[in-house]
This record gives sequence, structure tokens and C-alpha cells, in this order.
Amino acid sequence: MSRPAIDLDYLKSRLGELLNTPSPTGYTDEAVWLLCRELERLGLTYELTRRGAIRARLPGRDPKPARAMVAHVDTLGAQVKFVKDNGRLELVPIGHWSSRFAEGARATIFSEGGMYRGTILPLKASGHTFNEEVDTQPVNWRQVELRIDAVTHNARDTRLLGVEIGDIVAIDPQPEFMDSGFIVSRHLDDKAGVATLLAALECMIREERTPTVDTWWLFTIAEEVGHGASSVLVPDVASMVTVDNGTTAPGQNSSEFGVTIAMADQTGPFDWHLSRKLAQLAVDHGIPHQKDVFRYYRSDSASALEAGADIRTALLTFGIDASHGYERIHASALVDLARLLIAYAESEVEIERDLRPLSGIKGFTHQPVDEG
Repeated sequence: MSRPAIDLDYLKSRLGELLNTPSPTGYTDEAVWLLCRELERLGLTYELTRRGAIRARLPGRDPKPARAMVAHVDTLGAQVKFVKDNGRLELVPIGHWSSRFAEGARATIFSEGGMYRGTILPLKASGHTFNEEVDTQPVNWRQVELRIDAVTHNARDTRLLGVEIGDIVAIDPQPEFMDSGFIVSRHLDDKAGVATLLAALECMIREERTPTVDTWWLFTIAEEVGHGASSVLVPDVASMVTVDNGTTAPGQNSSEFGVTIAMADQTGPFDWHLSRKLAQLAVDHGIPHQKDVFRYYRSDSASALEAGADIRTALLTFGIDASHGYERIHASALVDLARLLIAYAESEVEIERDLRPLSGIKGFTHQPVDEG
């Protein structure tokens, strides 16, 4: 078929809505509602797990062996660990991120007493008081506290607001969409991935593109704490492509431009055949791409496999500078990624044996081992 026309305005609009809908892991309901409304607008039926992971099916020419694309809507955040004597809040992180990137963040506390705004500050926040100690205090979560923008002088005052241990804290994303194509915001991991899945899906529906086999579009709600796609797959899915951020940093081959195909992360290599297929599709469709290996990284693929899913998995990423910090991506990479997802959805099934979860050796794959 012709080259898919990804609607970049649609992609950025969906991303903006997602970024402005707080969804730290454990507080994702409103983001789930947002996604379900958009799936309904696109004309797709969907179903939810008890906790809110979403799966929607785009029917293919054949039902099996089904494929899946997945991205996660949950983000990093924090939780109230302790109400301190001075009325401020000690925090613990939701997900794995450094308190270095929490310092100075504006945030919202979701409590039984309502929503309160505040700022995460280092314990020694005043240079006029602490002088050089501001620069020498350690960096860890015990060295920061959340200052609530309410009249509270002590722990009792704070508790009277309805703020308690365990309350969820959402970090402001502060998104900026630049004329240069750069997008700067917190929580691009993985709301940019979710928006890219939606853009690919919208394009396929608008251009009446039919996938080769039934293709499931999955949106998970607990990837940042390791659960991810552990309970949202259907049995017919034989392969799953995860969409998440690539770690653009010194020593990495990821880029903020083009698609980065991850060959391995801390859980081990991704499926050899599926990863190779995606790389070849990128070549065939003229999609800029590169490969990388991530050492301190896991994704929805890991959670699906650890939950017992016997599926092929691969990881496609958009390069993020300063991942889990003050993140930046380029919109062109999201368009390239959406194009590759569509190319995969329209590609032929090469391993017919994947139709059945168990069978004999006939049709089993080969990998080259001979020299030359």
C-alpha cells in the first residue's frame, strides 16, 4: 500500500491531553477514561481488566496468529511516606527515579481532603541560610520534602487538611511543543508511546488499512513498577511489540531521531526473529532507525514473559534525552515509529507455526550457525 500519512497534529493533540492528565502508577483511572473515550471515537470496541489495563482489537484478514502493540499510560510519581513535625511531607518515589529530578518540581497531592498543590524542595533550600551546604547535601529521597501550599505549621495542621501517609503525588509535566519539532516534558515515558500507538491506529482506520492478522492495541497501567502487560494479553497473541522510550545518552546508540530497535535490556535479548523482522521492515520502508542495548531497563515485554506468556517480544523506542528526568524527544521520531508499527501490522506472517501455542518440530525456525 501507499506510505501511511500519519497525522502529526492528531498525535501531538493526544499527547498533550495525556500529559495534562495525571497518571502516576496507582492513580491512572482518569487517563484510562481518556483513552477509552478516544477508542470509542475511533469506532473500536475495547475491554478493560479489573484495574484498568485496556485492550482493543483491530480485525485482520485472519484472526490468528494474533499480534499486539503495547504502551503504558502510567508514569513516575511519588507517595507520602511520613507527615513531618514541620507539616511538610516525606516522600518515596513511585517507579525508579532520582530525587535529583524531583527537586524544584511542582506537584499535586491527591488526598481524602481534596487536591493540594506544593513544591518538592531539598531540606536545605535557602542559600541565604545554608550557604554552600545547599550544594553539598546528599542526593536521595530523604533529603527532599514536599512543601504544601496551604496554611500548615505542624503535622496536626497537615492531617487536618486530610493529607495522610500513602497519598499519591503527581509531578507536573510542564510540556512544551517547540517549533523545532522538539517536545520537552516530564512523563514522555511513556505517554509519547501511547500517543504514537493512537496515531498509528487512527491512520489505519482513516486510510482503511487492514492488518494481516488480528492486532491488539494494549495500554497498561503499572509498567513503572514492573507489572505492565502481565494480565492484559489474549491467548491468541503470538507476538508483541512494546513501544517505550530509548535511552539517548553517552555510550548508547539511541537517537532522538528515527526509530531505535532495542536488541536487549536487563532481562536479556529480545526475540531474534521478531527484532530482525522489524529491522528489515524499517529498511524496506525507508524508515530511519538504529539498534541499541539497554543495561538498566525493562518494559512491558518483561512483565508479559515473566507472567508466563509464550510470545515473541520486541521493543521499539523513540529516543529520549534525560530519561526519567527532564525529558526531550523529537516529533519526527514518533512519526517514524508510527509508520513502522503500521508496516508491521500489514506484514505477512512468516512463522506459520506460531498459529498454535504447541506443536511438533515441523516448521520450527532456524538461526544461522555456519561460517561464511
